Amino acid sequence: MERDVLISGPGSQVGDEVHSAVSWAAILAGAVATVAFSFVLLTLAAGLGFTLASPWPGAKPTLSTFTPLLGAGMVTVQVLSCALGGYLAGRLRTKWLNVHGHEVFFRDTAHGLLVWAVSTLLGIALSMVALAAPVEQAELVAATARDTNIAAQFSFFLAFGLLLSAFVAAVAGAIGGLRRDEMHAKYRAVQPV
Repeated sequence: MERDVLISGPGSQVGDEVHSAVSWAAILAGAVATVAFSFVLLTLAAGLGFTLASPWPGAKPTLSTFTPLLGAGMVTVQVLSCALGGYLAGRLRTKWLNVHGHEVFFRDTAHGLLVWAVSTLLGIALSMVALAAPVEQAELVAATARDTNIAAQFSFFLAFGLLLSAFVAAVAGAIGGLRRDEMHAKYRAVQPV
Protein backbone atom coordinates (compact mmCIF):
# COMPACT_ATOMS: atom_id res chain seq x y z
CA MET A 1 0.00 0.00 0.00
CA GLU A 2 1.41 3.38 -0.92
CA ARG A 3 1.74 6.02 1.76
CA ASP A 4 1.17 9.69 1.03
CA VAL A 5 3.14 12.25 2.96
CA LEU A 6 1.73 15.73 3.20
CA ILE A 7 4.86 17.86 3.26
CA SER A 8 3.04 21.17 3.64
CA GLY A 9 -0.25 22.62 2.67
CA PRO A 10 -2.92 25.12 3.51
CA GLY A 11 -3.46 25.20 7.25
CA SER A 12 -0.52 22.92 7.91
CA GLN A 13 1.71 23.76 10.87
CA VAL A 14 4.54 21.57 9.56
CA GLY A 15 6.96 23.07 7.05
CA ASP A 16 9.11 21.37 4.41
CA GLU A 17 12.23 21.65 6.55
CA VAL A 18 10.83 19.22 9.15
CA HIS A 19 10.63 16.28 6.73
CA SER A 20 13.62 14.81 4.96
CA ALA A 21 13.53 14.83 1.18
CA VAL A 22 15.67 11.69 1.22
CA SER A 23 14.08 8.27 1.56
CA TRP A 24 16.95 6.15 2.86
CA ALA A 25 14.87 2.98 2.86
CA ALA A 26 14.30 3.31 -0.90
CA ILE A 27 17.97 4.20 -1.46
CA LEU A 28 19.26 1.24 0.54
CA ALA A 29 16.83 -1.11 -1.20
CA GLY A 30 18.04 0.15 -4.57
CA ALA A 31 21.69 -0.15 -3.52
CA VAL A 32 21.24 -3.72 -2.29
CA ALA A 33 19.47 -4.61 -5.54
CA THR A 34 22.31 -2.98 -7.49
CA VAL A 35 25.03 -4.95 -5.69
CA ALA A 36 23.07 -8.21 -5.93
CA PHE A 37 22.34 -7.74 -9.64
CA SER A 38 26.01 -6.87 -10.22
CA PHE A 39 26.99 -10.14 -8.57
CA VAL A 40 24.54 -12.06 -10.76
CA LEU A 41 25.81 -10.38 -13.95
CA LEU A 42 29.47 -10.85 -12.96
CA THR A 43 28.81 -14.51 -12.25
CA LEU A 44 27.14 -14.86 -15.64
CA ALA A 45 30.08 -13.09 -17.30
CA ALA A 46 32.54 -15.39 -15.52
CA GLY A 47 30.53 -18.37 -16.73
CA LEU A 48 30.91 -17.06 -20.26
CA GLY A 49 34.68 -16.75 -19.81
CA PHE A 50 34.99 -13.03 -19.00
CA THR A 51 37.06 -12.94 -15.85
CA LEU A 52 40.23 -11.44 -14.42
CA ALA A 53 40.81 -14.32 -12.01
CA SER A 54 42.42 -17.59 -12.83
CA PRO A 55 40.18 -20.65 -12.54
CA TRP A 56 42.88 -22.47 -10.59
CA PRO A 57 42.56 -22.62 -6.80
CA GLY A 58 44.89 -20.29 -4.93
CA ALA A 59 45.68 -18.15 -7.97
CA LYS A 60 45.52 -14.39 -7.47
CA PRO A 61 43.51 -12.13 -9.77
CA THR A 62 45.72 -10.38 -12.28
CA LEU A 63 45.26 -7.54 -14.73
CA SER A 64 47.34 -9.31 -17.38
CA THR A 65 44.17 -10.98 -18.71
CA PHE A 66 42.35 -7.66 -19.10
CA THR A 67 41.06 -6.83 -22.58
CA PRO A 68 38.91 -3.99 -23.93
CA LEU A 69 36.10 -6.53 -24.39
CA LEU A 70 36.29 -7.34 -20.69
CA GLY A 71 36.24 -3.59 -19.97
CA ALA A 72 33.10 -3.16 -22.07
CA GLY A 73 31.56 -6.03 -20.13
CA MET A 74 32.38 -4.31 -16.84
CA VAL A 75 30.76 -1.10 -18.05
CA THR A 76 27.66 -3.04 -19.11
CA VAL A 77 27.38 -4.70 -15.70
CA GLN A 78 27.70 -1.34 -13.93
CA VAL A 79 25.14 0.39 -16.12
CA LEU A 80 22.51 -2.38 -16.00
CA SER A 81 22.87 -2.83 -12.25
CA CYS A 82 22.65 0.88 -11.49
CA ALA A 83 19.68 1.27 -13.81
CA LEU A 84 17.81 -1.37 -11.81
CA GLY A 85 18.76 0.14 -8.45
CA GLY A 86 17.95 3.71 -9.47
CA TYR A 87 14.60 2.69 -10.93
CA LEU A 88 13.70 0.79 -7.75
CA ALA A 89 14.59 3.77 -5.56
CA GLY A 90 12.43 6.05 -7.69
CA ARG A 91 9.48 3.66 -7.50
CA LEU A 92 9.82 2.74 -3.82
CA ARG A 93 10.15 6.13 -2.21
CA THR A 94 7.15 7.73 -0.58
CA LYS A 95 5.13 10.09 -2.78
CA TRP A 96 5.23 13.70 -1.69
CA LEU A 97 2.11 15.82 -1.89
CA ASN A 98 2.08 19.59 -2.50
CA VAL A 99 5.60 19.56 -3.93
CA HIS A 100 6.26 21.12 -7.35
CA GLY A 101 6.83 18.65 -10.19
CA HIS A 102 10.33 19.95 -10.86
CA GLU A 103 11.29 19.37 -7.24
CA VAL A 104 9.88 15.83 -7.37
CA PHE A 105 11.90 15.17 -10.54
CA PHE A 106 15.05 16.48 -8.85
CA ARG A 107 14.47 14.38 -5.74
CA ASP A 108 13.90 11.22 -7.79
CA THR A 109 17.10 11.93 -9.73
CA ALA A 110 18.99 12.49 -6.48
CA HIS A 111 17.65 9.19 -5.13
CA GLY A 112 19.05 7.40 -8.18
CA LEU A 113 22.41 9.11 -7.75
CA LEU A 114 22.50 8.19 -4.05
CA VAL A 115 21.76 4.57 -4.96
CA TRP A 116 24.80 4.67 -7.24
CA ALA A 117 26.97 6.19 -4.49
CA VAL A 118 25.91 3.73 -1.78
CA SER A 119 26.19 0.71 -4.08
CA THR A 120 29.62 1.86 -5.28
CA LEU A 121 30.82 2.12 -1.68
CA LEU A 122 29.36 -1.32 -0.91
CA GLY A 123 31.04 -2.75 -4.02
CA ILE A 124 34.39 -1.25 -3.02
CA ALA A 125 34.08 -2.66 0.50
CA LEU A 126 33.17 -6.11 -0.81
CA SER A 127 36.01 -6.01 -3.34
CA MET A 128 38.51 -5.03 -0.68
CA VAL A 129 37.45 -7.93 1.50
CA ALA A 130 37.36 -10.45 -1.36
CA LEU A 131 40.60 -9.39 -3.02
CA ALA A 132 42.61 -8.59 0.10
CA ALA A 133 45.80 -10.48 -0.57
CA PRO A 134 49.20 -9.44 0.65
CA VAL A 135 51.24 -7.93 -2.17
CA GLU A 136 54.96 -8.35 -1.88
CA GLN A 137 57.23 -5.40 -2.61
CA ALA A 138 59.13 -7.38 -5.27
CA GLU A 139 55.89 -7.85 -7.24
CA LEU A 140 55.25 -4.10 -7.23
CA VAL A 141 58.73 -3.27 -8.46
CA ALA A 142 58.62 -5.88 -11.23
CA ALA A 143 55.69 -4.18 -12.97
CA THR A 144 56.44 -3.82 -16.65
CA ALA A 145 55.34 -1.18 -19.12
CA ARG A 146 52.73 -3.63 -20.44
CA ASP A 147 51.32 -4.09 -16.95
CA THR A 148 51.19 -0.32 -16.53
CA ASN A 149 49.35 0.03 -19.84
CA ILE A 150 46.86 -2.66 -18.88
CA ALA A 151 46.30 -1.02 -15.49
CA ALA A 152 45.66 2.30 -17.25
CA GLN A 153 43.13 0.67 -19.59
CA PHE A 154 41.43 -1.02 -16.65
CA SER A 155 41.25 2.29 -14.78
CA PHE A 156 39.82 4.04 -17.84
CA PHE A 157 37.04 1.46 -18.26
CA LEU A 158 36.32 1.49 -14.53
CA ALA A 159 36.08 5.29 -14.42
CA PHE A 160 33.97 5.43 -17.60
CA GLY A 161 31.65 2.76 -16.20
CA LEU A 162 31.30 4.58 -12.89
CA LEU A 163 30.46 7.89 -14.56
CA LEU A 164 28.03 6.33 -17.01
CA SER A 165 26.36 4.21 -14.34
CA ALA A 166 25.95 7.29 -12.08
CA PHE A 167 24.16 9.08 -14.90
CA VAL A 168 22.02 6.02 -15.72
CA ALA A 169 21.11 5.51 -12.04
CA ALA A 170 20.00 9.14 -11.75
CA VAL A 171 17.92 8.95 -14.94
CA ALA A 172 16.45 5.60 -13.87
CA GLY A 173 15.47 7.12 -10.50
CA ALA A 174 13.66 9.91 -12.31
CA ILE A 175 11.92 7.45 -14.63
CA GLY A 176 10.92 5.28 -11.68
CA GLY A 177 9.48 8.33 -9.93
CA LEU A 178 7.55 9.39 -13.02
CA ARG A 179 6.16 5.87 -13.35
CA ARG A 180 5.20 5.84 -9.66
CA ASP A 181 3.40 9.17 -10.07
CA GLU A 182 1.56 7.89 -13.17
CA MET A 183 0.41 4.82 -11.27
CA HIS A 184 -0.60 6.96 -8.31
CA ALA A 185 -2.68 9.25 -10.55
CA LYS A 186 -4.41 6.26 -12.18
CA TYR A 187 -5.12 4.72 -8.79
CA ARG A 188 -6.57 7.97 -7.47
CA ALA A 189 -8.71 8.43 -10.61
CA VAL A 190 -10.29 4.98 -10.20
CA GLN A 191 -10.97 5.24 -6.45
CA PRO A 192 -14.46 6.44 -5.45
CA VAL A 193 -14.51 9.68 -3.50
